[in-house]
Amino acid sequence: QVPLVQSGGGLVQAGDSLRLSCDVSGLTFSSYAVGWFRQTPGKDREFVGAVSWSGDTYLEDSLRSRFAISRDNARSMVYLQMSSLKPEDTAEYYCAATRSWGPAIKNRYNYAHWGQGTQVTVSS
Repeated sequence: QVPLVQSGGGLVQAGDSLRLSCDVSGLTFSSYAVGWFRQTPGKDREFVGAVSWSGDTYLEDSLRSRFAISRDNARSMVYLQMSSLKPEDTAEYYCAATRSWGPAIKNRYNYAHWGQGTQVTVSS
């Protein structure tokens, strides 16, 4: 079974909202924190935020007012809720699982399992 399966994404207009989903049922969900990253062509994968196994969340300062992360333990799902989307939010978005927490969650190399990625395109 694929560890992480993403859904959601697509083409939206500036100002719209969008929710990405990450199905983590392929792992022992309670053992992992789940992070979200995004990447545009030619750039490094950028940390967006993460949720711990206990539900603590962390989001990058620049995104905190518009993005939110949550997890549904009963369904082994993690969600990235994005609102007031801007064209600069256009990217491939990835969820990933790690046993780390604290400052380590910002480092993509601390994540052992990745979703397949989903494209979000925000038109102006």
